[in-house]
Amino acid sequence: MCRVSPPPPFDALAARRLREALGMTHAHVAHGMWAAYGLRVAPGTVAAWERGEAVPSAGELPALAGALWCAPGELLAAPTTLREHRLARGLADADVARRIGMDLASYRRAERTGDWPGDERQEALLGEVLELRPAELFRLTGRAERLARLLHGAVTTRWQAYSRPVAALVAMDRERTDTALERLHGGYQARMVASLSWGEGGGATAAQDAGRRFLAELVDRFWAELPP
Repeated sequence: MCRVSPPPPFDALAARRLREALGMTHAHVAHGMWAAYGLRVAPGTVAAWERGEAVPSAGELPALAGALWCAPGELLAAPTTLREHRLARGLADADVARRIGMDLASYRRAERTGDWPGDERQEALLGEVLELRPAELFRLTGRAERLARLLHGAVTTRWQAYSRPVAALVAMDRERTDTALERLHGGYQARMVASLSWGEGGGATAAQDAGRRFLAELVDRFWAELPP
């Protein structure tokens, strides 16, 4: 049975604003999609996209972007998956697979399952092709979970013990990662001291909640604490 890919995270409001800024009607957009891309779409369909009642398919999105003189990414909400990042760049899966040196079947499986099968070189190329920030690349290739486990140990025990494995995982200079680890450790320990100083009152509960939120945000906080 053939699996149908979910639609891209379409930004209906952005599509309407772009069309209106160009002084185009829905019929103009539909004609542009047909003239330049050979896709026949009814003006009513374009209007439905803008109302959020329907979304363009992965094949219709580039044509719509072309008709509106914008990049496909300008018509998408913030991408969260590997497939969504690819669509935001207006790339076909075959193009990405070729540019990172991965067979197409493996790349498609990575998009479908979220399990990244590539090596370090392919991962680095993926980041370049899709213009991913380090934090995004880590999450999309499954390393964010490993980093979160290391960071949890670093802030709750001695951060120095996690210096080398964290630096190796993120492939960065230890001086930079050590600075981030020390800051994270200090921030978490300060929250724990605050919870103890409040005793059993409501202040203690608030401080403990702050500590739990801190742990839940460790990976994002790590990237934010890295010195330039």
